[in-house]
Amino acid sequence: MIIGYARVSTQDQNPQLQRDALEEAGCEQVFEERVTGTKRERPELQACLRALRDGDTLVVWKLDRLARSLKDLVELIHELNERGVGFRSLTEAIDTTSAGGKLVFHIFGALAEFEHSLIRERTLEREGLAKAANHPKLEQLLAECDPDAPELEELRSWQDAPSVGREV
Repeated sequence: MIIGYARVSTQDQNPQLQRDALEEAGCEQVFEERVTGTKRERPELQACLRALRDGDTLVVWKLDRLARSLKDLVELIHELNERGVGFRSLTEAIDTTSAGGKLVFHIFGALAEFEHSLIRERTLEREGLAKAANHPKLEQLLAECDPDAPELEELRSWQDAPSVGREV
């Protein structure tokens, strides 16, 4: 069975364009929601996921209609694949029921993991800068820094700022 999921962000928006595209793509049933994608509570999405069975395919008009972030999307598609459910996005031409579609999706997964690693690295760098700004030997640390490092300017600005209430 081919099942569609359509979502618009507000009550004022009309999901008819999505519904038409999903029906044209062969969806036998379409779950429709009028709620922002930032909300985790999406009853129609949950009902849609419960309705999917092994061998079914979930179809969306566009990836951002389904998930809040690339990480959420990758996790959701992985869960669907484990249940034997295929996934298609009409706008991005992704279809995990084909070998090429699976490849594209795995690339998305790798990009999501890469993005997560970059965010983690930046967080650790900022934490390190915050500790350094409050270090008693700040002058020595500044002298040892690479003069071309972009963080150096930020660190110097912290040196001149009052120490009370300083935050990262």
